[in-house]
Amino acid sequence: MSASPSLSSMSHIVTTLRSAGCVFAEDEARLLVSAAPTPADLAAMVDRRVRGLPLEHVLGWADFCGVRIAVDPGVFVPRPRTQFLVGQAIALARPGAVVVDLCCGTGAMGVALAAAVDGVELHAVDIDPAAVRCARRNLAAAGGHVHEGDLYAPLPATLRGRVDLLIASAPYVPTEAIGLLPPEARVHEPRVALDGGADGLDVVRRVIADASRWLAPDGHLLVETSGRQAAPTAEAVARAGLVPRVAACEELDATAVIGARRG
Repeated sequence: MSASPSLSSMSHIVTTLRSAGCVFAEDEARLLVSAAPTPADLAAMVDRRVRGLPLEHVLGWADFCGVRIAVDPGVFVPRPRTQFLVGQAIALARPGAVVVDLCCGTGAMGVALAAAVDGVELHAVDIDPAAVRCARRNLAAAGGHVHEGDLYAPLPATLRGRVDLLIASAPYVPTEAIGLLPPEARVHEPRVALDGGADGLDVVRRVIADASRWLAPDGHLLVETSGRQAAPTAEAVARAGLVPRVAACEELDATAVIGARRG
């Protein structure tokens, strides 16, 4: 049951959100109203949003590839642009594929893949305990396995040479650019999910460097990056012995570098 404010109250909520800098105030107001069980809950949720919490943390969920993903407080919020990488992965997937999602956060990418591809064997990894707890909730219905640790370290050794799709939305913001991010990200999301080092590619390079030993013959690595970082990322993929290509979507401002293992 949701709160049902009067039209004047809805107008007040929209004005309040817009004054706080919410660009999509009308849409956010509708979501908050539909999610709040009581007027008191609605007032508290609006207050949290005005104080700068990400909308997804206030709601407790995000819509990602048409699937509702639980988003716990303090966990990295899945970005709309990342749906492009998922689409690229789905195009390469086959039923029963073995999928590993590194730096999984909420597990949104794995959940979306499992919803679109029959019978996937899904593994996800994150170094942040809060993200691991959240991902386990999200991946439970898909029968996914969530591992806590640094990149490949916690994965079962039996996966080596068997992974058909290795997907990663690793942190790729340069350290000096963290301060330029919106407060929603730099204040309320874990720095470990954002900071990619001096050029933003420290973690991405580590993902790429060890990918070949985990990929199956004809397996693929898909890494999210920025347009500016696409060339050096593709170079790293080539150095790792994979065949690189860059895919981009202007509408979502999304870039993915895809590495294919041949034989």
